[in-house]
Amino acid sequence: MSAITVVGSVALDTVETPFGQTVENLGGAAVYFSIAANQYADVKLVGVVGKDFPQEHISLLTKAGIDTEGLQVADGDTFRWSGQYEYDLNVRHTLDTQLNVFADFHPELPDHYKESPFLFLANIDPELQLEVLEQVDAKLTMMDSMDFWIESKRDALTAVIQRVDIVMLNDSEMRQYSGTYSLVEGARKVLEMGPTAVIVKKGEHGAILVTEDEVFSAPAFLFTEVKDPTGAGDSFAGGFMGFLAQHDGAIDGSALRRAVIHGAVVASFTIEEFGVGALHSMSLVDVQERYRTFQQLIHYEEQCLSSDLCPLRTGSGLPDQA
Repeated sequence: MSAITVVGSVALDTVETPFGQTVENLGGAAVYFSIAANQYADVKLVGVVGKDFPQEHISLLTKAGIDTEGLQVADGDTFRWSGQYEYDLNVRHTLDTQLNVFADFHPELPDHYKESPFLFLANIDPELQLEVLEQVDAKLTMMDSMDFWIESKRDALTAVIQRVDIVMLNDSEMRQYSGTYSLVEGARKVLEMGPTAVIVKKGEHGAILVTEDEVFSAPAFLFTEVKDPTGAGDSFAGGFMGFLAQHDGAIDGSALRRAVIHGAVVASFTIEEFGVGALHSMSLVDVQERYRTFQQLIHYEEQCLSSDLCPLRTGSGLPDQA
C-alpha cells in the first residue's frame, strides 16, 4: 500500500450538539484524517500529546494499523477543545481551547516518514507546515488551514499554498483569504499561486473542486442519522487523499472527482456518532456500498425538449427522450 504522512493535532474533545454530548473524546485533525485515510493507504501520524493522554486511544490507533512512531509524548497536558453546535450544524461555537503541549509543538518526522510519497498538512500553524515541507519531498502534498492563520500569519500561509499541490479551505475561509465572495473566483486566485487543485468545503452543502480546466460541485451525502459533525472536514480529506494514494497519486480530472465523492462518503460516517466511533468501525466495503448509493443520488438522464436543444443527438443512433 502507498503511505501517507499526516501532521496535525491530536486532542481530547468535549462536544455538545442538539443530539447529545460527550466529554474528552479522542479527537484532533490528525486523528480523524488518519482513521479515514487508513482505509485506503498506510498512514503515519505526526503529532503531540501530554502524559495524561489515555493509552486506550493510542491502542485504538495502533490496532487500526496507524503508525504512531511520530506521536510525541511531552510533559504536560494534552490539547483540549470544547465546542457547541446549534441545530444548524454549520454553526459552531468554540467554548474553550487549551493548547497545552500543542503550544510548543514542533513536528519531528522519523526518517521513514520522510519517504512517504503523500503528505497531508492538517490545520496547524503555517510556520510548522513549512517546517514539515523542509523535511520531506513528497509526490503529492495537501494542506488545510483556518481563519485564525489567515488573519494572523497570512504571509506564512501563502508560502505554504505556493508549495503544495492541493489546498483545502472552507467557504468562509476562502472568501476571507481571496477577498472575493465568489468561491470559484477565489479558488482560481489560489490556483494562480501554484497548486494543481483547490477544494472548498461547504459543510452539509458539500464541496467544490476547482482546477485549471474544470469546476466540479458535489453535494454532501444525504443522511438520516446526525449526531456530531466534528472532524467531518478532516475525514473528508482522509477519504479524498486516501483514494488518490490508492491510485498512485493520479490527479487527472476523473481521479479528483471520484476522490471528492469518496471524501464526502467517508465524512458521512463521521457525523453519525460522537467522536471517531463510526469512522473507526466502517470498512472499505461499507464505503463502496455508500459510494454506489451516492452515485444513484446524483445520477440523472439527459432530457431533450426538442431536437434543436440537443442537436448532437440528431442522427446519433441514440433513442430520443420525451
